[in-house]
Amino acid sequence: MEARCYTKLEKGSVQCYLCRHRCLIQDKERGICKVRENQSGTLITLVYGKIIACHVDPVEKKPLFHFMPGSQTYSLATVGCNFRCKFCQNSSISQMPIDHHGMIMGDDFTPSKIVELALLHQCKSISFTYTEPTIFFEFAIDTAMLAKEKGLYTIFVSNGYMSDETIELMSGNIHAANIDLKAFNSDFYKQYCGAKLENVLKSLRTLKAKGIFLEITTLLIPGLNDEMQELKSLAEFIVSDLGAETPWHISRFHPTYQLLNRPQTPVQSLLQAREIGIKAGLRYVYVGNVPGEKGESTFCWKCGKLLIDRHGFFIRDNRIKNNRCSYCDAYIDMFNP
Repeated sequence: MEARCYTKLEKGSVQCYLCRHRCLIQDKERGICKVRENQSGTLITLVYGKIIACHVDPVEKKPLFHFMPGSQTYSLATVGCNFRCKFCQNSSISQMPIDHHGMIMGDDFTPSKIVELALLHQCKSISFTYTEPTIFFEFAIDTAMLAKEKGLYTIFVSNGYMSDETIELMSGNIHAANIDLKAFNSDFYKQYCGAKLENVLKSLRTLKAKGIFLEITTLLIPGLNDEMQELKSLAEFIVSDLGAETPWHISRFHPTYQLLNRPQTPVQSLLQAREIGIKAGLRYVYVGNVPGEKGESTFCWKCGKLLIDRHGFFIRDNRIKNNRCSYCDAYIDMFNP
């Protein structure tokens, strides 16, 4: 079907502005994402309804710890991505069109079928996740608008490279996002992701301004983005530009895809990063991919008491009542409609 967010140019070329790459695409060529193709001067999305993965997940797996905690979310993806992360944990589907000469796979779904399945499984939300949802935006936004009519909420799990125009379309239709802030280092983004840090920061500020509920994730890779001063700057950006109430998830790296020569992240590095975030003024800083570590749980930012006891993605106890600490009555920043 015809794509959204593009402009027709002279001599049959088009300019896509769905994401901040703003690809100039000649006839019979595709953009960086490899799932949007110029066909005789019309930009076509090749992945509308072509679902490669769908599962029922705890919302904590996104990870979203402050958005309807303890609820289930219906998760889905198509193939493709507008980044080239050498450490991608879902590369078999996100990089399929790159690594397999333009291949696009997936089963046919309609937005109404996705909403039907989410309701059938008693999910409170639908998550566009696993790969980059911006590249299958047409299907995501059609599904989100229908989901809203049925009382469901919607989530983007994203690299944060969507354009301002796309964020405008998301506003009022997408309720929450977990955005990867992969580093606070421009060279890292260029070398390991094929993108620009400043563009991600622009998107984060715009998403916040549009009222989309935000949580941030950083995958900590030994020797690449784990320098303490860099992490301090990253945490200070979250506080100053997104708000101290914004949860920050610091996740453990495991060697994968094209980055097999790096060791997994030492737990001590994760704990040090968490302390940096707390000292920078963040209220909620989490450690991910280390089941059983206390940094998975939610503590009151004011009195320090344990409020949500987690193990992995599962909640064992929740002592927050009406978004208030049950010990000191401090307001706990949660989305609980």
